[in-house]
Amino acid sequence: MNKLKLFTLLYTFCFGLLGQQGDYQIAVLKYSGGGDWYGNPTSLNNLILFCNNKLNTKIDPKYAVVEAGSVDVFRYPFVHMTGHGNVVFSESEIANLRSYLLAGGFLHIDDNYGMDKYVRSEIARMFPETSLKPIPYSHPIFHQTFEFKNGLPKIHEHDKKPPEALGVFWEDRLVLLYTTESDLGDGWEDEEVHNDPPEKRLLALQMGANLVEFVFKNGALN
Repeated sequence: MNKLKLFTLLYTFCFGLLGQQGDYQIAVLKYSGGGDWYGNPTSLNNLILFCNNKLNTKIDPKYAVVEAGSVDVFRYPFVHMTGHGNVVFSESEIANLRSYLLAGGFLHIDDNYGMDKYVRSEIARMFPETSLKPIPYSHPIFHQTFEFKNGLPKIHEHDKKPPEALGVFWEDRLVLLYTTESDLGDGWEDEEVHNDPPEKRLLALQMGANLVEFVFKNGALN
């Protein structure tokens, strides 16, 4: 899919927020290296349900699985990636993902604890001319339908470090968001998976909904 077609798809997504007809789909990224890309299997289902209920989106309740090197990635303005371990992209996958992001796509990488040291080097390969930058609390991802004046919420404790929201910007547009020491995806899971308190799950879902809303409204259209 070329840039114009992805722009058109993003435009359609934006109208989905306004309650127009149609079902749309978001995707989880499948990658190599041995990391569990399939972790948190109930996360996106619950996030989609929350968005459809709270934001009036028209997202297909069933998320897609898309491989890093597949042209199908251009079908999804919002792609989510998670895992605990190693991440390895081939040169062709790096090129494909970079093209997707520069064409108006958005990749959210959520460290499910253990992937940090691996994924940072892969992001650097994807964007060698720039680097991950802290997302300021003033950024729109924290001020959509739900307000997060203090930035990314802390859902799970691992190393007693504060949650971090880091991004890659291209021409002033946030194209890739990396969240770590937060575990948003765990907070999106079915309640019985982690037995998180309701208030933690709600914070995770609200932050996730903000990301979806930001992408659908701002994506390649800003």
